[in-house]
Amino acid sequence: MLVSDLLNAYQVFYYFFRILPDELLCERLELEPASSLTRGVKIDEVELLDLVFSVKNHEPVITVSDGERPLVTYKGKTAYAEGMKYIENPPY
Repeated sequence: MLVSDLLNAYQVFYYFFRILPDELLCERLELEPASSLTRGVKIDEVELLDLVFSVKNHEPVITVSDGERPLVTYKGKTAYAEGMKYIENPPY
């Protein structure tokens, strides 16, 4: 699924999470080919934290980073919800 550029990142996002994201995120993901998910696509930014969506070993991965290094990584169907929860209320 990720080797073809016939799909975009939005289609892969929906396939894994079954959520309709807001309009801005939807546009961001539609502009990225699915093949870019092997290295990751920044899907959200809150203050100094970035939310990056990628696919590793056929599993969705959401990584929260400070722009330089990953802080926390979530995998599976709940990864997006957990990542959003983290960046909205960081533990510091």
